Amino acid sequence: MNQVPHTPLNPTAGKVWLASYPPIVPAELPPLAHRSLGHLFDESCQRFANRTAFSSMGKAMTFRQLDEESRRIGAWLQAQGLSKGDRVAVMMPNILQNPVVVYGILRAGFVVVNVNPLYTPRELEHQLNDSGAKTIFVLENFAHTVAQVLPRTSLKHVVVTAMGDMLGLKGHVVNLVVRRVKKLVPAWSIPSAVSFKSVLAAGARSEFKPADCGLDDVAFLQYTGGTTGISKGAMLTHRNLLSNKDQMAYWLESAFLRRERPEVLTFLCALPLYHIFALTVNSLMGMAIGAHNVLIANPRDLPALVKEMDQHKIHIFPGLNTLFNALMNTEEFKKINHSSLLMVFGGGMAVQRPVAERWYKMTGCPITEGYGLSETAPVATVNRIDIPEFTGTIGLPVSSTDVTIRDEDDNVLVFGEVGEICIRGPQVMAGYWNRADETAKAMTLDGYFRSGDMGFMDERGYIKIVDRKKDMILVSGFNVYPNEVEEVAASHPGVLECAAVGIPDEHSGEAVKLFVVKKDPALTEADLRAHCAENLTNYKRPRYIEFRTELPKSNVGKILRRELRPK
Repeated sequence: MNQVPHTPLNPTAGKVWLASYPPIVPAELPPLAHRSLGHLFDESCQRFANRTAFSSMGKAMTFRQLDEESRRIGAWLQAQGLSKGDRVAVMMPNILQNPVVVYGILRAGFVVVNVNPLYTPRELEHQLNDSGAKTIFVLENFAHTVAQVLPRTSLKHVVVTAMGDMLGLKGHVVNLVVRRVKKLVPAWSIPSAVSFKSVLAAGARSEFKPADCGLDDVAFLQYTGGTTGISKGAMLTHRNLLSNKDQMAYWLESAFLRRERPEVLTFLCALPLYHIFALTVNSLMGMAIGAHNVLIANPRDLPALVKEMDQHKIHIFPGLNTLFNALMNTEEFKKINHSSLLMVFGGGMAVQRPVAERWYKMTGCPITEGYGLSETAPVATVNRIDIPEFTGTIGLPVSSTDVTIRDEDDNVLVFGEVGEICIRGPQVMAGYWNRADETAKAMTLDGYFRSGDMGFMDERGYIKIVDRKKDMILVSGFNVYPNEVEEVAASHPGVLECAAVGIPDEHSGEAVKLFVVKKDPALTEADLRAHCAENLTNYKRPRYIEFRTELPKSNVGKILRRELRPK
């Protein structure tokens, strides 16, 4: 049953969202200015040679240094006999080695396979075998995982780096603390492994041959989180990523229609670079505009994160609802000056209105919510950055992008009706690696990607997500969307975090269960029930409430509802 009132208008009649665009954002992208990511990289390194590209733990790396070091990585890989299109895995957190390796791989004509460093051996083995990676670059903290699966993979080369390898003299101290004091490096043994420093030295002695990559060559295999089944590699081409870079660039510049633009923008990179959000919005966008990305290796160390924010006077901060919420509950964050913040982007999960409103009150900078997936490189929609109001939506389709809302029979729905969000544009992946069947399931006959997210579009073109298809709760035939329940619960001042799931119920089919982490120890179940009764229709109210000290989360910080459902 449709629960959302709608106006009988047809979104296919035209791109209604264009009327809501900022004045400098075009309906369609002009032709791409670069023929590959390597071409963009070369141009940026020449143009911004003396600027800081990345910094980590107090060590800065200029675009010129990034150019030199990544060239050495590329030359070494070529000297190992790899062929254009071969896959190279990168298993590192946000340290200087990460962009050096990633851009070295791309410049040499190979494909980057980003790997979550916290993968279990089972997850790592699947991704390495599925991608057919020939080489892996891994931080020594996670080398023990590689060692466990190495004999069952097609890896030919394992390059191991230490946390301090690119930090100069300070690096020796960092390595000592990581290895001996904090004991963060489990024992591992890979007799054939080579050190990162020896690779750089060998690369300096080898000839580098710039690769002749085209727009439709694959640049990244970006694996989905696997929350809806087995993890699949989204094939992202140079065209996909360059297009998304341009799509974002117009929206970013629209923020400076009413304010002065700093000559050099400073990004906070607290989200992991192996995740598509930070990869594109931080690294690639930063590369394109000559920005400085401050890399945060451990975003869970909130006092250290706040210290970096204060020291570098951050202008642009992409993050998640959970991170924004956690920061606001950190005493150090409340004490720093937030006047340098110009843009805060929320993605990866829904931004809750109570969090957005509290953030704006505390910092004076609104959270601009956008939306995307690994399969869309990632940005598909975004709210206007030049308007401070929190819309509670994921915004408007970006340039050259069409979005339709469809039912189970692939019919395009009218404004206000809830259906699956489907996306078509130059940023949409080329398909899933070696999974033609899965690609076919994910695409409509007219070329739209089925996102798996449920939402509706209003008459202005703004899109509201109501939930993942699989997360929807069916109570007595009525659809209940966990995001709505969670947003209401999170607006109670005594709630720190919460998650809603459906559990079997003999009377209504399913019932809503709410898991809550208290902000106020005095919060009671009765208090929360009364609050929900004031804001939710009866069938949407949690029938069961369970208090916990923490909620399960992915390494990116998303709350994992699947871990809370009955097994």
